[in-house]
Amino acid sequence: MPQYMLIMRSSAAALEASKDLDMEEIINAMGAFNESMMEAGVMVGGGGLSDPVEGFVVDFSTSPALVTDGPYGEVHELFNGFWTIEVANKDEAIEWARRCPLGPGAKLEVRRLTDESDFADFADNEFIQKEQGWLDELAHKRES
Repeated sequence: MPQYMLIMRSSAAALEASKDLDMEEIINAMGAFNESMMEAGVMVGGGGLSDPVEGFVVDFSTSPALVTDGPYGEVHELFNGFWTIEVANKDEAIEWARRCPLGPGAKLEVRRLTDESDFADFADNEFIQKEQGWLDELAHKRES
C-alpha cells in the first residue's frame, strides 16, 4: 500500500491565531487525531519539530557546504511537523488530511513516499537492491 507524508505548514496568520489558543486543547485535538489514525491502522510515524531557531541549513552551493543557523526562509516555508500514513490510495490520504485539526492559515502538504515501483528502470542498481535490506534493518532496530 502506498505511504503518504502529511507535512504541517503554518502561515503568519496561523501563528498569530495560535497565540490565543489553549495549548492543552491543541494537544488534546492532535492526540485524538493521532489516536484515530492508530485505531484505523494507517499511522506509520510522525512528529513535531522544535522551534526553527534551533535548526540549521546546509547549503551545498559551495564546497565545503555552508552551514547557517536557523531560522531560515519565510514563515510559510517552515515545516512544523509531519505524519506518515499508509493507505490504499490518494483519495484515502486526502480524507485523513482533511480530518487534521489545524486552524485557519495552516496547511498540510501531502506527498506520496516513493517505493520500488518508482525505480523499476533501475532494479539492477546495487543501492536499489540494498534498500529493502536497510528498511528491514531499520524496522528491526525500532522493534528492539
